[in-house]
Amino acid sequence: MEFDLTTFILEVINFLVLVWLLKHFFYRPVLAVIEKRQAETAKTIADAAAMRREAEGLKSECLGRLAGVDQERVAARAGLAEEIAAERVRRLAAVETEVNTDRQRRQMLEARERSEHEAALEREAVTIAARFASRFLDRLAGPELEAKLVELALSELDALAPEKLDALRDTSVSIKVVSAYPLDDAQRAAFTLALGRLAGRTISPEFSDDAVLKAGICIMAGSWVLMANLRDELSFFSGNFDHGG
Repeated sequence: MEFDLTTFILEVINFLVLVWLLKHFFYRPVLAVIEKRQAETAKTIADAAAMRREAEGLKSECLGRLAGVDQERVAARAGLAEEIAAERVRRLAAVETEVNTDRQRRQMLEARERSEHEAALEREAVTIAARFASRFLDRLAGPELEAKLVELALSELDALAPEKLDALRDTSVSIKVVSAYPLDDAQRAAFTLALGRLAGRTISPEFSDDAVLKAGICIMAGSWVLMANLRDELSFFSGNFDHGG
């Protein structure tokens, strides 16, 4: 094969033309596309970096909020614990107060029941004692005991306070002397003399006897009464204890 210079030159020219065509119509558009793609890629990377920074900022903000929420939760829990403790103390105090009040009320009831029971026992004892004394004195009742009671009545007349003698000094009031047994003349004279001395005038008492008195006498002048007899003394004894005497 022979070397043809003309052909060689033409091939070279074709190659150069091809290179120029490729560079002018293919390489530059491709390069522009690549540059555009690189720019878009750089922009995407920049946007991604910005989004990452934004996400990190949001993450930090969220972490800060979570820390705040945790602190608030701890503070709320502590406050709730304090409120529960205070409420427990208040309720315990209320329960203790109620228990003490109930204990005092129960003690008062027990004391009142005990007092009533003691009073009932005392009344029963007094009733028995009065019944016993009544039976005992009934056996002792007689002229001898009455004589003693008459002497006692006369001695009490001598010891009367002046302010208790107004009824005796009232001339419109009749004076009655009642005895369980009839008084003899000497006894009547003694009462007439004693009462007249107290009244400051001459009087004539009304004498009578009543076995209900058992023994002794009862002197009456209006609302004023002097009792020295078994019936009234026993009634006073029983009644005085019945009223807490």
